[in-house]
Amino acid sequence: MGNLLKVLACAELEHGPIVFLDFEHAQPTEAETAVWNQVSAVLEEAHGILAELQSYNGAGQEIREAIQNPGDLALQEKAWNAVCPLVAKLKRFYEFSLRLENALRSLLEALTSPPYAPMQHLEREQALAKQFAEILHFTLSFDELKMTNPAIQNDFSYYRRTISRNRLNNQQLEAENEVNNEMANRMSLFYAEATPMLKTLSNATTKFVSENKTLPIEDTTDCLSTMACV
Repeated sequence: MGNLLKVLACAELEHGPIVFLDFEHAQPTEAETAVWNQVSAVLEEAHGILAELQSYNGAGQEIREAIQNPGDLALQEKAWNAVCPLVAKLKRFYEFSLRLENALRSLLEALTSPPYAPMQHLEREQALAKQFAEILHFTLSFDELKMTNPAIQNDFSYYRRTISRNRLNNQQLEAENEVNNEMANRMSLFYAEATPMLKTLSNATTKFVSENKTLPIEDTTDCLSTMACV
């Protein structure tokens, strides 16, 4: 991911971007419409994701009371009931990252495909370029909110500990039907990252490059660095 961060820092562009993007008036052409519609549906959801994350307060008090009073079943139930809807929300965030990854892939395909160079694509397909910029903006905004909210990992850790403890006691909680062990493992890896959405963007870019070996890597990095600088 370090290489991606270097690209996004515009380190290679001495004179800044040479493409003028009219984001205010950018409208999709007929050729852009299919990709634009796909990405637009994801970006519409992005606003709600950020709003939910911004208002995420966590269940810190309930968890502390439950840990301090392990024999009090009422407090254990109170903490569990507080954490479960929060974990469902964290699952939605994670699942959204997968949809964002697919949207980014579609944009990369559209903005780097032959016969045009990335700069030409950005000039010709400004509606898609605008969406690319919006994905970058969302990524940085999400990660900033996540980094400043330790309740996210605390809540999820408590959820996983409770699930594990009940498994040892041969008990299965209803919440496991929504977030099973496989999903919990994937979510754990996602939230363990300091910047999970940037990691998603990095993974999507790496996968795109590896699956399109005939496409020069410079086309992808030029596209990313230009978008990061405008």
